[in-house]
Amino acid sequence: MAASALINHLAFAVALFALSLGLTWLMLRVRVLALPNARSSHAAPVANSGGVAIVATFLIGYGILYALVDDARIGEPYMFGFLVACVGIAAVGLFDDLGRLKTFRVKLLIQVLGAVVLVSFDIAFRRVTLPSIGTVELGWLGYPLTVIWLVGLMNIVNFMDGLDGLAGGTAVLAAFFFAIVTFIEGSYFIYLVSLVLLSSTLGFLVFNYPPARIFMGDVGSQFLGFAFAAIAVIAAERDASPTSLLVMPLLFFHFIFDTAFTLFRRRREGRALTQAHRGHLYQALTRLGTSHACVSWAHYAMSIAQGIAALVLIFLPADARMFVFVPFFVFEAFYAAWTMRRIRHEGIILE
Repeated sequence: MAASALINHLAFAVALFALSLGLTWLMLRVRVLALPNARSSHAAPVANSGGVAIVATFLIGYGILYALVDDARIGEPYMFGFLVACVGIAAVGLFDDLGRLKTFRVKLLIQVLGAVVLVSFDIAFRRVTLPSIGTVELGWLGYPLTVIWLVGLMNIVNFMDGLDGLAGGTAVLAAFFFAIVTFIEGSYFIYLVSLVLLSSTLGFLVFNYPPARIFMGDVGSQFLGFAFAAIAVIAAERDASPTSLLVMPLLFFHFIFDTAFTLFRRRREGRALTQAHRGHLYQALTRLGTSHACVSWAHYAMSIAQGIAALVLIFLPADARMFVFVPFFVFEAFYAAWTMRRIRHEGIILE
């Protein structure tokens, strides 16, 4: 790719960042507030409409790509299907922020329907490579697995959006590293979409960094989780040059581990999995006295480490790539054990 093209891409990203910054500033004036409750980590009402700025900036950036990018675009049905599904998921999140979705089951059902919309455009996993086995064709099984992946990451990002700057900063870093990976792999459409996601979220993060003046709400967290999950599938199956399916799970591994560990612990303790709570590992750290900024920066450090590992992963043989996760799993296991030991020592009950 020519240097002039890279300069144009950088200018495009900076312009979208400025747009996101301006839209987020406007959203500070919109009186949609997150009121403190038993699950909250904030003590006073905070504007909860920042996700609208993220989504609006992304849609404008994506629209420009749709209209102007020819040589790096994917097939028309896939471009349109991704757009429709993203708008639908953002709408679900907005209704949730406005209190229109009363139960988690209703919310989950609508999320599944949004994922099915994307899959109906034939954006789905087709094969997976396993150590010592090789490439396995998934056939029809790829469709339900794709829905599970989409809904899963959507909710994981939503669950982890509980501290100032945590989800937003992680999304910025994931988009940054995924842009580098897909650029190296030749998946140029997703490289450009990743730049749009990065810029859209970075403008919001300026106002969300601790102490946050605005939150992204469900409209932002659900949209980001869905968008990252979807571009991982598109990069693997529908872009000009395939990118490993393992890259995106690696970029969000600390989020995935925290959510899985928390759900397992709550199930073992007989607690309802769909009930709002403050039992995640990152929430436990704040209850031990660690500041929001320190917790967020610790997760940023892990995001950077996972991003570097993703760059290593793409140069490894396909059947060896799963082993890149091992050191991160070991680290997260020790982190969880240390945190829970401190929690028990301090007599704190995670509900």
